[in-house]
Amino acid sequence: MGGKKKLTLKQMERMQMRKDEEEKKKKEKEKAAPKEKKPAGILIPDIKGGRMLEELKKMRVITPYAVASKFNIRISAAKDLLEQLENDGLVQLVSGNHDIKIYKTVD
Repeated sequence: MGGKKKLTLKQMERMQMRKDEEEKKKKEKEKAAPKEKKPAGILIPDIKGGRMLEELKKMRVITPYAVASKFNIRISAAKDLLEQLENDGLVQLVSGNHDIKIYKTVD
């Protein structure tokens, strides 16, 4: 016998206005051009270049994420880069485990 009660006119107006606003926002999002994503570089940048070493020396703490963000490379490439720099003696491992390693520059 029961059932859903009818909405008042005011409630129906509000629902219609909300629906119209949502549709308007969807159309605006569709019209806006999506930002172009630049694919992160796979190759390790040139270590011998002075620019990269200068940028690393400015950083207080060097992590793979920070290097990947700064030089627009993948995190795996940043990890390889930091290992290579450690082998060359340019950075020193401060702390870390199997998840994350923290480095600092050697003065």
